[in-house]
Amino acid sequence: MDIAKYGDPVLSKKAIPVKAVTPALRTLAHEMLAKMYEADGVGLAAEQIGRTEALCVIDVPPSAQGSDASLNAAVRMPMIMFNPVVSAAEGSQRGSEGCLSFPGISAQITRARSVTVDWMGEDGKHYSARVHGLLARAVQHEVDHLSGIVFVDRVSATQSVLLRGKLSRLKKETSAALRKANAQ
Repeated sequence: MDIAKYGDPVLSKKAIPVKAVTPALRTLAHEMLAKMYEADGVGLAAEQIGRTEALCVIDVPPSAQGSDASLNAAVRMPMIMFNPVVSAAEGSQRGSEGCLSFPGISAQITRARSVTVDWMGEDGKHYSARVHGLLARAVQHEVDHLSGIVFVDRVSATQSVLLRGKLSRLKKETSAALRKANAQ
């Protein structure tokens, strides 16, 4: 399982809702977690591995949550979320954000400080949690992926200009890799 890079059309596809969690989808979720850990990420969406199921995985360790760790203490990690929806948001936070699909690229992104997320777990049950800080940022980032939105779609005009060269190079590399893969 490879992580799709910027320029791969799969990253702009909208996810298809999951009707029921099957053993194959549970296996996929755990394979995604393994891939995410291997890549030193805190989240991964199905689109990032070329799939279109509404599925993402997140694992933000308490040590990375800083002062928000106690607010998120009731949220069990890792989070395996089918059909996640952000149903409420409040406050704002601005911070550096990166993405496994954009190696070596990060930008300052403004996100809600806390969000309520509703999802179906791998057990098929429905869950809801209020998350804060970095965990809220990760949830919003992955839910964006499932809507075909990537983090650079949320940068300011100034940052867009500053990132243009890096993004252009990454897109060319991805296009060349996709052409090579399709030729084989």
